[in-house]
Amino acid sequence: MKTPYWLLEEKLLEKNLKILSSIKEQTGIKILLALKGYALWQSFDLVSKYLDGCCASGLYEAMLSDEKFKKETHTYSPAFKKEEIKDIATISDHIVFNSPNQFKRFANLAKEYNPNISLGLRVNPEYSESPVEIYNPCGLYSRLGTTIDNFDESIVKQIDGLHFHALCEQDSVALEKVLEIFEEKFGKYLHKMKWVNFGGGHHITKDGYNIQKFVSIINSFKNRHPHLDIYIEPGEAIGWQTGTLVATVLDIVHNGIDIAILDTSTEAHMLDTVIMPYRPDVRDSAKVGEKPFNYRLAGNTCLAGDIMGDYSFDRPLQIGDEIIFEDQMHYTMVKATTFNGIALPSIVIKRLDGTIEVVREFGYEDFRDRL
Repeated sequence: MKTPYWLLEEKLLEKNLKILSSIKEQTGIKILLALKGYALWQSFDLVSKYLDGCCASGLYEAMLSDEKFKKETHTYSPAFKKEEIKDIATISDHIVFNSPNQFKRFANLAKEYNPNISLGLRVNPEYSESPVEIYNPCGLYSRLGTTIDNFDESIVKQIDGLHFHALCEQDSVALEKVLEIFEEKFGKYLHKMKWVNFGGGHHITKDGYNIQKFVSIINSFKNRHPHLDIYIEPGEAIGWQTGTLVATVLDIVHNGIDIAILDTSTEAHMLDTVIMPYRPDVRDSAKVGEKPFNYRLAGNTCLAGDIMGDYSFDRPLQIGDEIIFEDQMHYTMVKATTFNGIALPSIVIKRLDGTIEVVREFGYEDFRDRL
């Protein structure tokens, strides 16, 4: 197949989904797919067999959930627009407001358009063990969620549930402490609620994640608050280690080191490697010096810093060789751009029966028509 392309393997995706399904059986919680991290709707037929719905970050994600997933839709935004409330409320089961001010402006309006919609407020426990500050929703001066000092008790009677998000690809130990702080600050309101959403960042499908501790934490919380429905909305846990980004070596240049230029880009196709940042794993490679032949892998844009990292290989790279970046399903397609006019990777799915399906190819029109 023509590179670059993302390759999702449904067998690996289903492996993650079965882990999540087992947790649902042990706890009774509901698990939502966070579309901000994984929105490959051509795989939703499989995902929807195991999960309860989607959490959306605004109108377009809510529309995708309603059109393609066809189960529960929970919509949250740091700030809603008045002109979008009707459409969002009409297709959402839950709508979560970021502040008391937004709640007062739009809660009644949302109910007018959808009398059955459940109203929620996102709160900020002001505690997080997030490893990277840019991904810390509870950091200093965070705009995300309402702190206890800014909580407005005048709206409590209208609120059906509270939502918090404080984790970033973390284990259940981190959830335990966050939940303790959340209950200390907001526990007095829980008897009036119907549900609580524990947000995302639960790295449940990663090797070594303490699943039994997670189950224990959830069931302990349920024993304290048996009337509450509990939701989580992981993003990376669904797409974790389920597919790759395949690229080709276009040229090899030397400037103090050997540099292999690929037909993909960190800036355009793997933006999280720049923002986090992290060094993506490459199949059959190692760190510099661990194998005989060292190369810097670089993207095919004019950005000087469009670099994947330095790697070593068992044999010299050749023009035309394929380079396979591991674990490139979550936070990739949803963030990809056509910066510098570079072509978007095709999307390929290896189905459960082993067949390979190219579900989307991109061309010049995709670059032209977004501008």
